[in-house]
Amino acid sequence: MFVDETLIDISAGNGGHGAVGFRREKYVPQGGPDGGDGGRGGHVILVASKDLHTLYDIGNRRRFKAPNGEGGSGSLSTGKSGEDVLVKVPVGTLVKDTETGELIKDLNEDGETFIAAKGGKGGLGNNHFKTSTHQTPRKSTPGELGERRKLQLELKLMADCALVGKPNAGKSSLIRKISAATPKVADYPFTTLKPVLGVVKVGEYASFVMVDIPGLIEGAAEGKGLGHQFLRHVERTSVLCFVIDLAIPDPWEQFQTLRDELGRFHAELLEKPYMIALNKQDLGEFSTDPRFLALGKPLFLTSAMTGEGLDALKQEALRQVLAKGTRQADAW
Repeated sequence: MFVDETLIDISAGNGGHGAVGFRREKYVPQGGPDGGDGGRGGHVILVASKDLHTLYDIGNRRRFKAPNGEGGSGSLSTGKSGEDVLVKVPVGTLVKDTETGELIKDLNEDGETFIAAKGGKGGLGNNHFKTSTHQTPRKSTPGELGERRKLQLELKLMADCALVGKPNAGKSSLIRKISAATPKVADYPFTTLKPVLGVVKVGEYASFVMVDIPGLIEGAAEGKGLGHQFLRHVERTSVLCFVIDLAIPDPWEQFQTLRDELGRFHAELLEKPYMIALNKQDLGEFSTDPRFLALGKPLFLTSAMTGEGLDALKQEALRQVLAKGTRQADAW
């Protein structure tokens, strides 16, 4: 199951209490306070992992609690710290405050960590309160409370190139053809119900990551259809590939609708480099609307069925990804 949003309730451990104790050993000429400090409470730490691709693994477990630190003891013995709780999340997870919506952390590198809730400090033993005028203090301090927080986790998939198109434009067939991804393909709309990632190999050594999001319809940015739920996954990509279905009327109108929806969702998406795949060339003889040519953008006549134009599309996508200086395939 693909889950790209979830809420978690986390509690770090409390610090252990400081101890009150005194040395009373035979043959020790000077005794005195020897109460040890309490141990630190355990942290709750989020860890980005390239081995996870969805928040589903923690979606069924909403609460995470780290253990408390142990209390101090005599002979200046410090209590054992509570063990930290590590919560693995996919690379690309955004950590937000549930009340303000403020972005707290963007975990976008494999192995990156974030202490989401800090454990409380251990209390001080009575040894800390000895003075020249007060040799037998019976004072210690309790451990501090660990942090309690509610956080919203949102996943933005880490991909290089995003396929953007209307339902049934052939995006799923295209990504199946050029990568090892296996999305559902059928002759009805909305067969893609979740984003699909695939590694696209170009030549013997080069590769990049492509994502296919569910088809966009007019009003997607306002919540119509399915694609609006996953538009955030387009934001991290280096390049967009608009897949235009030539088997339905007015390809130019399709393109304009897609651009409009991206702009409504986030204006910066319109600044991304893009290319256009006029798809389903195998279904008939189609003339290319001169307005596409006037854009001056890379334009490809493609067929996921026959493979027409796909090699050139892959090479251009890789060229633009490399020009941006980032490539997610290295993390796979």
